[in-house]
Amino acid sequence: NVSRLEADMIKLSPRKAGLKETLLRAVNGVYIKAEEKNIEIEMCEFEDMMVYHDPRWTAEAVLNVLDNAVKYSPEKTKIKIRAERFVSYVLIEVEGIGILKKDYPDIFKRFYRGTNPEVEQSEGAGVGLYLVRRILEGQGGSVRADSARRKGTLIQMMLPVHQ
Repeated sequence: NVSRLEADMIKLSPRKAGLKETLLRAVNGVYIKAEEKNIEIEMCEFEDMMVYHDPRWTAEAVLNVLDNAVKYSPEKTKIKIRAERFVSYVLIEVEGIGILKKDYPDIFKRFYRGTNPEVEQSEGAGVGLYLVRRILEGQGGSVRADSARRKGTLIQMMLPVHQ
């Protein structure tokens, strides 16, 4: 997908569409993996909102974030998803496992895998979060990592409300 996106073989087609269905599509993509590890995925209730985005590729971006959270979280933990509308953008937050703060500047770079022992010992190519960044930026949005309110990491994805 990364190669296809970079070669412009994947065309992002943002349009006004409901965000709730996009997020549910992403959650459904990791539900079985989460269930196998007894990880609860909690999507905080929100009123559906029409947002300018490509539903297929935005779901892929959120799925990549959720997949990382499930892959690296210990069993019997919880991953939270929140969505909130602001004046000019929508914020989608995924709260999950802790990423070392020293890795924050690099996690969205191509092939970067982080320095946590759990990450180094697991499979992966380091392109998931890079793809997330490319998909969101290709739609006029952005992504960043921050410390979670409790503990762990908060991945914040922003998409424009209007285009």
